[in-house]
Amino acid sequence: MSHEKSYVGGTGAETAISGLSQAIEAILPNMPLRKRKLRHQAASVPKTSLERRERSYHDAPIQIEQISELSSHEDETVLYLGYGSNLAAETFLGKRGIKPLSQVNIVAPSISLTFDLPGLPYTEPCFANTRYRSTSDDPPEGERPPYHKNAWKKGLVGVVYEVTKKDYAHIIATEGGGSGYHDVLVDCYELDDDPDAEVPLEPSGTPFKAHTLYAHRAEPLRPDPDYAQPSPRYLKLITDGAEEHNLPKEYRYFLSNIRTYRATNTKQQLGGFIFLAVWAPIFGFFFGGGAAIFLRKDGTYPEWFKKFSLAVFTACWASYDGMFYKLFGDGERTIGDELTQDQRNIADKNTTRQIYSEKTPLLLEEGVRLANQV
Repeated sequence: MSHEKSYVGGTGAETAISGLSQAIEAILPNMPLRKRKLRHQAASVPKTSLERRERSYHDAPIQIEQISELSSHEDETVLYLGYGSNLAAETFLGKRGIKPLSQVNIVAPSISLTFDLPGLPYTEPCFANTRYRSTSDDPPEGERPPYHKNAWKKGLVGVVYEVTKKDYAHIIATEGGGSGYHDVLVDCYELDDDPDAEVPLEPSGTPFKAHTLYAHRAEPLRPDPDYAQPSPRYLKLITDGAEEHNLPKEYRYFLSNIRTYRATNTKQQLGGFIFLAVWAPIFGFFFGGGAAIFLRKDGTYPEWFKKFSLAVFTACWASYDGMFYKLFGDGERTIGDELTQDQRNIADKNTTRQIYSEKTPLLLEEGVRLANQV
């Protein structure tokens, strides 16, 4: 399978660090009750009107550099495409604090779901991302793709939220907004309200436009971008969100068959504990609260802070590739899941790459939680 050179909603030389309050919120003892309340709120959000969707034809990409100006336009709204953990009310309404005005389930045929954003070995190996669809990525007719998470061959299934420009500015800040990103528009088609209906491979009808973030990548971050598996916690956010929004059962079945990472032996478990004991306090102490000090009004960080953060994440993965993987075993993929020898050879090339993820906030929330346990 060839690797894409361009990614949508991907990573770049930017980061947005969630505040300490979000990390604390993730471990509140009354979270089950709060989850039910958030899900009730999400269920009460009305469907985006046809009139608002038609107005999206005249939308233009938003200049990220001018993101601070969005907050002053309270009466204007943005149609934002969510597909990963932002499907879940727990994340989007809870941790992000977004209040969608309306929403609609969609398929975006020009892009597809991937799990190629590196996270934290042994805990959050990877996060969801999107990339432009290419038929050259499809295996020959009758052959199964090498990874379960690549089995979906239709367009991206997700939810388009109508949010205020102020909330959209906050989304960009918490997702990694900055000069390394470009706001782009993608065509979206409303899905049938019946969850038993199949997702169309080539949707018909009139599309509308929704905003998402685009970051160009010169090369993959890891030797095999598709090798890592998401954590059970992270995948559950996506499957919970898909259920909350009553997305097509066909798509939910695909999500339920994605394999998650788990440590299968004592050596991996020990390695994961030591790895987190070393890195979680750093993430939790400095990034968990300290990052808020340097956050500018436009939702971005100073260049020196971006470079420092990038260096920390690069060092984190360098320690995994150079020592932890060799001593304690795989922290990205469950041992025993079938792979071809060629795929294992690729995965064993422990080449250090620059690691930077738009999902850094989720990673750091987990780091803060684990730091409190160490």
